[in-house]
Amino acid sequence: MTLRLHDTATRETRDFVPLQQGRAGIYVCGLTVQSEPHVGHVRSAVNFDVLRRWLSATGYEVDFIRNVTDIDDKILAKSAEQGIHWYALAAAMKRELDSALAAINVLPPTYEPGATGHVPEIVELIEQLIARGHAYAAEDGSGDVYFDIRSWAAYGELTRQKVEDMEPAGDADPRGKRDPRDFALWKGWKKESEPQTASWPSPWGPGRPGWHIECSAMAGKYLGPAFDIHGGGVDLRFPHHENEQAQSRAAGRPFSSYWLHNAWITTAGEKMSKSLGNSLLIPSVLERVRGIELRYYMVAAHYRSHVEFSFEALDDAAKAFRRIEDFLERAAGVVGTWFAAMPDDFRQAMDDDLGTPAAVAVIHDSVREGNRLLADGPSDELSQKFGEVIAMLDVLGLNPADPAWATSGSDDKLSAVVDALVQGLLAERTAAREAKDWARADTIRDQIANAGLEVEDTPAGPRWSIDAGSV
Repeated sequence: MTLRLHDTATRETRDFVPLQQGRAGIYVCGLTVQSEPHVGHVRSAVNFDVLRRWLSATGYEVDFIRNVTDIDDKILAKSAEQGIHWYALAAAMKRELDSALAAINVLPPTYEPGATGHVPEIVELIEQLIARGHAYAAEDGSGDVYFDIRSWAAYGELTRQKVEDMEPAGDADPRGKRDPRDFALWKGWKKESEPQTASWPSPWGPGRPGWHIECSAMAGKYLGPAFDIHGGGVDLRFPHHENEQAQSRAAGRPFSSYWLHNAWITTAGEKMSKSLGNSLLIPSVLERVRGIELRYYMVAAHYRSHVEFSFEALDDAAKAFRRIEDFLERAAGVVGTWFAAMPDDFRQAMDDDLGTPAAVAVIHDSVREGNRLLADGPSDELSQKFGEVIAMLDVLGLNPADPAWATSGSDDKLSAVVDALVQGLLAERTAAREAKDWARADTIRDQIANAGLEVEDTPAGPRWSIDAGSV
């Protein structure tokens, strides 16, 4: 089956045909590093990480570019509120973002460009647009430069909107615009309210890039004038991606062949954001579940489906993933030689617009069959199921054996101590059961349960695990 992806531009799920056989170029809009990342922020990174892994698993060489917006109005405003340099805020929040993405096993991009490092490329692109008659410098002395939307007849084609129905662009003072819907390519330095460090020289005077132009310039630099896939959150379709496409094509660059957009994670039906007071920062969430469980929660939903976040749903996802881990843990000591091979049903699910819900269902089917085989001891069939589960989890970034999930040495020592203590209690419980002292056995089981652990009696003896509902 050929990989098929839902292209936002055509509203169709189309066969993926790369510009260069065996190679895929992907550009994903990363975050504006203005604040700590929350669950809603990192969903896009997880979704497109799965796309990247699937392309790699099916033989593609992937060039994956994910940018960082490290200068914009919000960064300047928040740094001023906090009384720190804007670049210090951006750097600190970039470190927070890196830590959050590493905690959920998002692979580093091939390259991660920042807007402040690409001002020459941005200025060059703006000059091309002016020369082609698609951009103009404001006549009010502000130093602003705008894209002339009326000069580009196809403006609105990505989101299928008519210019007459659009609201004015709110990214700059409208006084210097020919049309209130024209958007800023370059923002002149406002010396009364902005630090000089937030400006760069340009033919139009000191200033800084507009939000939209940075992505066109960086995508072009690293992927070329035409590339395969542009991704980002559904909220970026307009105006950001509409503007990216318009200015890139107006400059003579074909730009992206496919547009992919992931849906939101919401709370109470609203987009998750700090302004709503419902932000769930990654370190706080990881106090409740492990990073691998949070990633499973995100991967189990289709990237185009909206997810209504709740801790109950997160706990249920953690329990479901621990059933997979439990099988791998028990089977690892039984299977001999095994080979990682993905079942056809899993491949078909992933090729169908990254159908991760169906793909996860295939994993659980293999786990159930593996548990049945495990009761009969070692077999080729059990080794096959074990290998299938490992291969599928690798594609989704959920293999517990991946070094990315390795804990620190201190945590390993703590786990060993806890295991020794629990094993002592389990031995005492086993002795009580053999002596038919059921009251004592139940008391020990309750003691273990109250500590947030779960005991399973198996033919090989009792086993303990952390109860997902108690984390």
